[in-house]
Amino acid sequence: MLPRRREPDLAGLAAFTLDPGGRIVSWSVTATALFGHQAHAAIGHDVCDVLMTGPGQRGLVGHALAEVAAGRVWAATVAGGSLGEGRFAFRWEPMAGPGGAVLAVVQRAWPQRAPSWLSEATARIGSSLDLAETAAEVADAAVPWFGDAVAIYVIERLLAADELASPQAGPGAAVRRLAARLSGQVEAGTGTALPTGEVVVLGADSLRSQAMATGKPVLSSGGPKVAAGCTSFLAMPLIARGAVVGCAVFGRAPTSPAFDPGDVALADALAARAAVGIDNARLYDRERRTALALQRGLLPGRPDIPAGMEVAHAYLPVGDHVVGGDWHDIVRLPDGRAALIVGDAMGHGPEAAAVMVQLRTAAHTLAELGLPPGQVLRKLDAMAAGMDTAGMDAMAAGTAAPFATCVYAVIDPSGGASWIVQAGHLPPVLVLPGGATEVLDLPPGLPLGLGAGSFQVTRFSLPPGATLALYTDGLVESRTRPIDDGLAALRSALSSALAGPGSTLDDACRTVTQLLCEHGEDDITLMLARTRQ
Repeated sequence: MLPRRREPDLAGLAAFTLDPGGRIVSWSVTATALFGHQAHAAIGHDVCDVLMTGPGQRGLVGHALAEVAAGRVWAATVAGGSLGEGRFAFRWEPMAGPGGAVLAVVQRAWPQRAPSWLSEATARIGSSLDLAETAAEVADAAVPWFGDAVAIYVIERLLAADELASPQAGPGAAVRRLAARLSGQVEAGTGTALPTGEVVVLGADSLRSQAMATGKPVLSSGGPKVAAGCTSFLAMPLIARGAVVGCAVFGRAPTSPAFDPGDVALADALAARAAVGIDNARLYDRERRTALALQRGLLPGRPDIPAGMEVAHAYLPVGDHVVGGDWHDIVRLPDGRAALIVGDAMGHGPEAAAVMVQLRTAAHTLAELGLPPGQVLRKLDAMAAGMDTAGMDAMAAGTAAPFATCVYAVIDPSGGASWIVQAGHLPPVLVLPGGATEVLDLPPGLPLGLGAGSFQVTRFSLPPGATLALYTDGLVESRTRPIDDGLAALRSALSSALAGPGSTLDDACRTVTQLLCEHGEDDITLMLARTRQ
């Protein structure tokens, strides 16, 4: 089911137009409802005499008109003057057509906006589990509805060394700015936005230090500024799992009301959601980095391919797993031949990966010794049967040993005899130079780990220009696709991908896996090997 689209909130929204000099050209009924001025009292008058009458607002209007004249959109949150009670979010943009007219759209930002602003923000923050996106969501929620500027910081030690701080983090802590937002008027005062990714060391007089050291909000109308042009500040510690993970600093410009104790409760709710979202994203990022490091260690490196052969491979883990039970390898043998291995340990995820890496390492070592194919699988079978299955119950389902399937082929690129043997694996597919395909008729054998003791080796011919496809069952089988249908789809995809002139194995691997992975419910591995014509 598609998610229900959120309808725009048009409450308190009004529009009017200006000429390039700032005189009001048109005045809508909604503008009258929002500001109380009748059309006859507004049209023809300078906007600085009707609405923007507060200190510094005439200069702000001049800057806004210059931005629009340059073809840019200007947005800011403004309060004071003749606007009325609260804060108002303005958006001025150039209108198409002659005359350089300006469209002004304005909405009451505070206090009427507060309930929906806060509920929408807390529902949205942390949905992505991406650290930068989560911080950006907090910043986008805060400006302009709560402040004119905001910066989100996380303790650098958490990102670099994954160390949680104590419940309070004192002066001298290094923090990284994850996100920052400035309203139009504040950005105009600074001339630049606050850079993300910058690491700073906090001084003792910093509002951020005080908030993080005490674990409590800090209000200030002066002192160190989050951004030039702000005169009121509120620093909030970000606390997750009882420890400080960072801080958020909000600022308001002179044209906005200063922060007061009533704002602290709102900022506290936003900071609490931000802290949980940022900490969850940090933990997810740590797990992701750990998984990627494991993947680099578990997956095979650059293959050593003998002359006269081309080999390509693709691996797609299922779901959110980075590694699983599938493995593939190519081993260059001393006599110029190559051993191709594809295997599949039962299940997926870390338990299957633990079995996979042991079997892959053993298979590679046995192949390098030059043992005959049948003997390689016998030794792998004995190894799998003797594996310790403690902690693997979910994968092995209470069996005596973890199951794995494997296909092992020895290819002679010079055109000599080639050999292949299977242990409970799906049969390879041979693709001839013209695109015709056939499934090799091989004795299937029993999976590794059952103590079969023997595996029947089959001799076959790999003609020049022909391609041998080795794969795992995730490529051809799912709950909604019978294996026969999957094999037919694989043969058709291989034929189409390899029949064209100049087709490469790398391109064929990508094309076939992308086409067939739509039904994938398990890890997918595909290895293609071709002898040169």
